[in-house]
Amino acid sequence: VQLVESGGGLVQPGGSLRLSCAASGFTFSFYGMDWYRQAPGKERELVVGISSTGGSAEYADSVKGRFTISRDNAKNTVYLQMNSLKPEDTAVYYCNAPSFGSWGQGTQVTVSS
Repeated sequence: VQLVESGGGLVQPGGSLRLSCAASGFTFSFYGMDWYRQAPGKERELVVGISSTGGSAEYADSVKGRFTISRDNAKNTVYLQMNSLKPEDTAVYYCNAPSFGSWGQGTQVTVSS
């Protein structure tokens, strides 16, 4: 199982970013996927999870209404659209395949003016 995140960067407060996670090594369309984040000095936290079909998702209260998860099973990719970013969203964002306990390398998101 391999997960490769991309799309992080530096953005001003109120800005947007779209993260991608390319998955390989398993039948992607069969499994739910999660995005986590870890801010400096804090524990890794679950941001959102999406079902295998993309038909349902559960968001952390801190990102509801601002972040949107989606997936393209034909491309074996899960996305995280992040809007109205706040400085407290600054973290390394990780893709996770919970059924396999596998993690990507993470992508840094920094929200700062």
